[in-house]
Amino acid sequence: MHIAFSSSLNKKIKKIPTKIVDKFFERLEIFKKDIFSPILNNHKLHAEYEGCSSINVTGNFRAIFKHVDDNHVVFSDLDTHPELYG
Repeated sequence: MHIAFSSSLNKKIKKIPTKIVDKFFERLEIFKKDIFSPILNNHKLHAEYEGCSSINVTGNFRAIFKHVDDNHVVFSDLDTHPELYG
């Protein structure tokens, strides 16, 4: 599976604490092996994120992504649950 990041996510990663970014990349390794691993809590989103899905990075941080096709996903955001959905 090919994983890409949006330009806005690349900018945001530079501002997020290193501990969270490291955890995000750990979760991406799990994602590559099993997109539906229970630890990720992969689920579809609705409303303003219609067509996107989310995975858990930490207890409070989520990563949002969209399937481009069967073999490509683009991660577009990484933030706390309240910042994303509040």
